[in-house]
Amino acid sequence: MWLDAYQTEGFHDEMFEASGTARPEARLLLETLASLEDGQLVRCQKVAERMLLQMGITFNVYGDSAGAEKIFPFDLVPRIVGAQEWAWIERGLKQRIHALNEFIDDIYHDQKILKDKVIPEDIIRSATFFRPQCHGIDPPRRVWCHITGTDLVRHGDGQVYVLEDNLRVPSGVSYVLENRDIMKRTFPQVFEGLDVRPVDVYPSRLLEMLESIAPETASGKPIVVLLTPGMYNSAYFEHSFLAQQMGIQLVEGRDLVVHDRMVWMRTTKGLRKVDVIYRRIDDDFMDPEAFRKDSMLGVPGLLEAYRAGNVALANAPGNGVADDKVVYSYVPEMIRYYEGEDAILPNVPTYLCWRDSDRQHVLANLDKLVVKSANEAGGYGMLVGPHSTAAQREDFAAKIEANPRNYIAQPTLALSRVPTLINGRLEGRHVDLRPYILYGQDIFVLPGGLTRVALRKGSLVVNSSQGGGSKDTWVLSARGGA
Repeated sequence: MWLDAYQTEGFHDEMFEASGTARPEARLLLETLASLEDGQLVRCQKVAERMLLQMGITFNVYGDSAGAEKIFPFDLVPRIVGAQEWAWIERGLKQRIHALNEFIDDIYHDQKILKDKVIPEDIIRSATFFRPQCHGIDPPRRVWCHITGTDLVRHGDGQVYVLEDNLRVPSGVSYVLENRDIMKRTFPQVFEGLDVRPVDVYPSRLLEMLESIAPETASGKPIVVLLTPGMYNSAYFEHSFLAQQMGIQLVEGRDLVVHDRMVWMRTTKGLRKVDVIYRRIDDDFMDPEAFRKDSMLGVPGLLEAYRAGNVALANAPGNGVADDKVVYSYVPEMIRYYEGEDAILPNVPTYLCWRDSDRQHVLANLDKLVVKSANEAGGYGMLVGPHSTAAQREDFAAKIEANPRNYIAQPTLALSRVPTLINGRLEGRHVDLRPYILYGQDIFVLPGGLTRVALRKGSLVVNSSQGGGSKDTWVLSARGGA
């Protein structure tokens, strides 16, 4: 039977020990899968794919000549995280987000961390997403990173590492919610006997957080809107989905106007004051008066209304300074500086190409390392050394020499794997995990997150734009498993 043929192939497997025996938290699920009739798992997978198509769960790929909109690939075999491990991850994420928020607030105020030379000032001044326009702004509750998607990976040594912090406009949570819904509708029997923590609380927790940061000028129940760049954005499905789930208006820049440093929404009954904007639009495009003058997507005067305290923005403009992959390398130092303790979740060891010694090491070992541009995302601007050609390495060497500040390098991690249905049989595929963290009155971590899976055999790139898909992530309660 197909479980007997499954091979861990020397990688850390999220469901199986190196010996091939099932991990304690996965045993009941694997027993259920083993009891299925021949072909039932494949049939359920096809049903799930039809549901994805009918529900329009899609994403857009920029520059794809075959068609912009694609169904987001989904694999029916879930990833399981035990209760004890999740409690540790949750503590680490809360610690990290709190420290990052303290850092951003410090950078736009007293800059103590720079004066104390914990981080070189040049690194911050040269960060692509550092916004001098935000200096002196006091967001509600002094919170800058309201919604964060932190990417975690597990290496072959079993250790979970933080791969990167996504604080600007993190996407993907709609797939977490839809994946769970599809699992319950197509494969309900696998939930029997397992106490899986729910994820459907996210929209209500998100709305609660957004309402909690409403400015004092709000009267009565705060008016919250979701600002989208429009239907051609890669995450437009998620924008419309979350607005619908929260029961708030989905708006574009043309639907809003600033008057007397207040933000108003155009409606069929006239202008209506807006208190909170959940913006899914980058800083550069949100206000042509403050940032890019050629932006047709934003709202003129929005930053001034925000600075005056008349509207709340989530996420806060300027928080992308902490998204820079060079700044990422200093997060353990931030945690020690602001929290007075060591990081619970470690960073991946990182070489900074602006340092002469690091750069020489990177250039001499391009065939062994993963090189990343400081501000690219989606699997772009990256060299995976062991899978690269001599020409690609030569090209990256020239880029590093020309702009060393813009590049970091990390060891090639042996990402953990999860059994994945490939052509009717289970094979191991590499995964990462993006939990979602909300920060308002307190810090809330959604139990689970988006497990992204590299569907191409041997690939380490999990991004949907690069051929990846997703899985449902099951966090077991203390009652339901290890």
